[in-house]
Amino acid sequence: RSVGRGGPGVFWRWAEDAFWGGGLRLLNPAQGYRGGVARVLLAASGPAMRGQRVLELGGGVGAALLCLGRRVPGLSLTGVEIQPLYADCARRNALGNGIEAQVVQADLSHLPAEIRQMRYHHVLANPPYFLRENGTPASNISRETALGEQTSLAVWVQTAAKRLEPGGHGTFIQRADRLEQLLTLMGQHLGSLQVLPFAPRVARDSHLVLVRGRKGGRARLRLHAPVIMHCGVAHVRDADDYSNEISAVLREAQALNFPP
Repeated sequence: RSVGRGGPGVFWRWAEDAFWGGGLRLLNPAQGYRGGVARVLLAASGPAMRGQRVLELGGGVGAALLCLGRRVPGLSLTGVEIQPLYADCARRNALGNGIEAQVVQADLSHLPAEIRQMRYHHVLANPPYFLRENGTPASNISRETALGEQTSLAVWVQTAAKRLEPGGHGTFIQRADRLEQLLTLMGQHLGSLQVLPFAPRVARDSHLVLVRGRKGGRARLRLHAPVIMHCGVAHVRDADDYSNEISAVLREAQALNFPP
């Protein structure tokens, strides 16, 4: 861990997380929201190819954007993050890992002209999970901003769709209990919707979903079989027990089996 300045008279303690056996190392604020497995899954879902443009909305410290950039070289990467500390951290992470990426500190409801004038082949987003009328805010401000919805999910979806090129893909990861809302909103702007659920174990309900849509797509909705996150029916030892597919994503930078 190290200590860094977060603004005039303010110091932040950083923690470093290693991904893919140390192939990607990311600084995170030691206190507050830290990007985790959901971001890596989001990065592993995209059918991105060299030379394409990728935009991540609400990118935090850049975990999803930089994971994708490491997995698929030659992408043009742009991230938008509202919190200055996290945007600065994302820039540090891009530089530290030798990945070229532009990170803009901005509210996605008021994107700067340089982004509004662009169109992207892929837009990724991991919006806040929780409606604040249904829960208790986190005591840490940065964590609350990341997890408690302040900008509506409708704005996230509409913003992503506007930034896509015709034929481009928008991909969201969200809690399964908000799937109905997410599908309704995405269906207003995107077609060819696909849903990939994640279940913690065999015979358990899914807790996360990836939803991808295509701008101008006309294919029918596809609901894929759930991806099982962990082996066995219960956690029985103090070590990770990820399934082979998830282990390959988290440890070996493999893509998810999520057809375009």
